[in-house]
Amino acid sequence: MLTDWNVLSEDLQLTLSREALKRAARTLAGQAEILATEIEAGRLADCGGPDALRLFAAVIRVTGEDATQPVGHA
Repeated sequence: MLTDWNVLSEDLQLTLSREALKRAARTLAGQAEILATEIEAGRLADCGGPDALRLFAAVIRVTGEDATQPVGHA
């Protein structure tokens, strides 16, 4: 197992970073969906949560799928 990130080529670092972002996006979106379901089932208080969480999940999915594109500006 590599112990130093800097040993990896820049291309490999970018590839690994993009894949990590995609995985994080899928995880966040999935958790938002679970929370929405829990709110709808009455196990958590509803303060407009399900729709907001589903919107959040959709935004995260779109952002995560397009992790290769820069966001914002430098």
